[in-house]
Amino acid sequence: MKIDRKQASEAFEKYTARYNAQDEKVRLKIEHTWRVARLCETIARSLGLPEEETDLAWLTGLLHDVGRFEQLRRYGTFIDAESIDHAQYGAQLLFGSEAAETGGIRSFAADPSEDALIHTAVAWHSAYRIPDGLDERTARFCNILRDADKIDILKVNVDFPPEEIYNVSAQELRSCQVSPEVMAAFYEEHAVLRSLKKTAADHLIGHASLVYELVFPVSLRIVEEQGYLERLLSFRSENPLTREQFAEAGKHMEAWLAGKKENGQKR
Repeated sequence: MKIDRKQASEAFEKYTARYNAQDEKVRLKIEHTWRVARLCETIARSLGLPEEETDLAWLTGLLHDVGRFEQLRRYGTFIDAESIDHAQYGAQLLFGSEAAETGGIRSFAADPSEDALIHTAVAWHSAYRIPDGLDERTARFCNILRDADKIDILKVNVDFPPEEIYNVSAQELRSCQVSPEVMAAFYEEHAVLRSLKKTAADHLIGHASLVYELVFPVSLRIVEEQGYLERLLSFRSENPLTREQFAEAGKHMEAWLAGKKENGQKR
């Protein structure tokens, strides 16, 4: 499938122009989208995919968060548990009954044979796991997008005020603890279920845990080069117990990453 990146970019810009880019949360998601698209391209190239497949990976990154903008407008939050599943809603906006709302944002992808793959990648990009039974190619594109999104979430949680992301006061952010269930999941070395997260500190640890789920070797290299994981786990709480929780989590993650590098293995 030949993708016109210029047309795709213009369609995305036209769609997001309907929202107030002066709103920090809107700006956050616009900038996040472009970075994820570029990361998808980087990961695809690391796998030696042909140019058209690399373009398709880039496209899934461009489309993955279209549901976020309406989520914010309607509910005033990015927390799915308090609003809607933004990934499933994004797929609905692109392909379902509300597709006209996107202004034909994916009409540049002229080959309808890729619709099912794009739909699946967008709909499951933030799920705990992708569905069983996907064909190898679809699973690969899902994992490319999921890796790219996870990598950039680390940056977002460092560069953007957590108070804004999680709708909490600075006092609450700096005083809350990580829930025992969240710490236990972190040490089990897998992503933390959304249902376990109760505090802003839970969300921060939960996002650090996403690194355990990265599939491709280049993704771990990018995380190490960017340094956002280390900064995220260096969170300075005013609560002594929380500081200890983050310090121990940082040591554990450092040892885990060292083991991955030594073994040269994927997850």
